Amino acid sequence: MSEELLTRIAAALERLSPSPPESADPLAHPAYVWDGVLQAARQFAPVPIDLLAGIDAQKGVLVENLRRLAAGLPAHDALLWGARGTGKSALVKAAVGAVQTDGGGLALVEAEGHMLESLPRLFALLAPAERAFAVFIDDLGFDEGGEGPRRLRSLLEGGAEARPANVRLFVTANRRHIVPREMAEQQDAISARDVMDDKLALADRFGLSLGFHMIDQPTYVAIVAGYAEAHGLAFDPQEAIAWATTRGSRSGRVAWQYVVELAGRQRKRL
Repeated sequence: MSEELLTRIAAALERLSPSPPESADPLAHPAYVWDGVLQAARQFAPVPIDLLAGIDAQKGVLVENLRRLAAGLPAHDALLWGARGTGKSALVKAAVGAVQTDGGGLALVEAEGHMLESLPRLFALLAPAERAFAVFIDDLGFDEGGEGPRRLRSLLEGGAEARPANVRLFVTANRRHIVPREMAEQQDAISARDVMDDKLALADRFGLSLGFHMIDQPTYVAIVAGYAEAHGLAFDPQEAIAWATTRGSRSGRVAWQYVVELAGRQRKRL
């Protein structure tokens, strides 16, 4: 068999089963996505943290925690829980961006909840890096009967695959305890305490637990005003309130959607 033919066969086999992509340099980018391979985020442009209104207490605590992590000091894993659209995800990214702006050696790594099984491989990749990492899992929730809660507890604390010192987990969830609480648990006197203790044990693994709640009308209008001023947009507070009313909620997300509408009408880019 000729050398040319062997080369063609090898090339064909490579096309059928290509080599896995190489992970991005963990020191080179401000943010990454983990999908089994560390990839540089195509765009990381978090909202300036000063524009996030109505959550000042949560901002202060989270930014300070991330500053400690970036400085190599003891820092907590954090659970951000509460109503949809109240700024949990935006705050994680904005807080990381604020620490980076201040010169902190910190990067964001975003992972989907279904990637929990692969996080030990991510930790092994990040552990040797001379940098801190906030591993961000957005909108995490578990179904009843799955192994997800136990896997997450192991990653947080007490397991052989727990995260290294330069990595902390930042998780957002709609439920305070991440897993649902069923009425049947409360009706079964034998198992109710054990089941609830098991669920609380997951939430208790987070050193920080920050609650987010629906905002009042003045705060909502203040959020709109902050965004509008930052982008040079004129707005009518009563129209902003009507916009929220038609959507059945007041939140930072709804405020931003209204600002997008304003920018489109006024032919301005955001």
